[in-house]
Amino acid sequence: MIDALEQAEAAVVACFDTPVWAAGERDLVAALDAAHRLEQRLAAVKLALVRELDGRGTATAQGASSTAVWLRDRLRLPVGAARRLVELAATLDTAPPAVRDALAGGAVDVAQVRVIADTVQTVHTAAGTQAADKAVGVLVNWAAQFDATQLRRLGTRILDHVAPEVADAATEAALRAQESRTTRDRHITISEQTDGRLRLTGILDTETAAALRAAIDPLTTPTGPDDARTPGQRRHDALADVCRLALRTSDLPENGGDPAQLVVTTSFDGLTRQLSAGALDTGLQLTPEAVRRLACDAAILPAILNGAGQPLDVGRQRRLITGPLRRALVLRDRGCAFPGCDRPPRWCDAHHIRHWADGGTTSLDNAVLLCGHHHRHIHRSDWAVQLGRDGHPEFTPPAWLDPDQLPRRNHYHRRR
Repeated sequence: MIDALEQAEAAVVACFDTPVWAAGERDLVAALDAAHRLEQRLAAVKLALVRELDGRGTATAQGASSTAVWLRDRLRLPVGAARRLVELAATLDTAPPAVRDALAGGAVDVAQVRVIADTVQTVHTAAGTQAADKAVGVLVNWAAQFDATQLRRLGTRILDHVAPEVADAATEAALRAQESRTTRDRHITISEQTDGRLRLTGILDTETAAALRAAIDPLTTPTGPDDARTPGQRRHDALADVCRLALRTSDLPENGGDPAQLVVTTSFDGLTRQLSAGALDTGLQLTPEAVRRLACDAAILPAILNGAGQPLDVGRQRRLITGPLRRALVLRDRGCAFPGCDRPPRWCDAHHIRHWADGGTTSLDNAVLLCGHHHRHIHRSDWAVQLGRDGHPEFTPPAWLDPDQLPRRNHYHRRR
């Protein structure tokens, strides 16, 4: 397989180096069709490989929390795209043979495969195996004319074509299946931009969409004739207002031992005289004006730091890493410190590098922030963790994974 893929890669490189300006229009269209078919066939191979690696547990054996996270690091994919790749691989694994053959032959694309698999499952439930087999042929033929969105819309009436005697009774079942898909596909993706802003994308289920609209719609009304905000800016500000309202309540769950809060670090002189910027516990900087504004509605928590700016430890007076010490740990590690992990601080535990029972102190230089998965992984695997010369955590992999056992660090969390 590797030899065949390398030959295919060389052929594609040769095509890329061929000047297309010299080709006639008919040849260009034919080449485009061929390239698309090849892309779909390569997608089928890629999905088969992902499915096999996922089934073998390769990702967890190498320290990743899931196959999607492993794919993100291995292929440099956005984590959402990596998750969809794993999901599509599982879908293809259970799809009818005719659907897999159509994908391998370039007749359908991966998005259409998912639609066909979902629709055929609905038909099988409503009308049995014979109708489901007939539905596969109909849907594959439709896929040559319609994209995935149109194919799903047409699929809602597929029983009219393959089993009209049960079509009416199955309409309700189709609606239930649609509700199930809506529940399955719900997600929110938060992508951090280079300047500290966040990009929100996702799909809300019907109930959550209604709740969101009910919460923000009253707050999106222009405040007056001089309100120059765009509709998108008004929705942004409404969402911010809803978040602030939630943070003012006492109903939110605790966050790593502390109530839900926004932590800003600055100097007292800078705060009172508006001279210096502040830093969130995510590492992002705030202007002096923003720090002052947040301080109007915040508790001021003093902390004593040494000459190097490191918060002082609390020795062995207590075992749990909470309060100011946890906040110091968050400021240093930014999130799970295990290489390749992007879990934020609120999902992390504070791990003693030298266990408390073995005489380890509850201090900043004996602690590291780890998500639940990697906290368990460190305890039961041969990975070792220590602080480097600069005071930041580094992890040494076991010899079977890296014979040279070179220390690794997490590069996903921004550092000052």
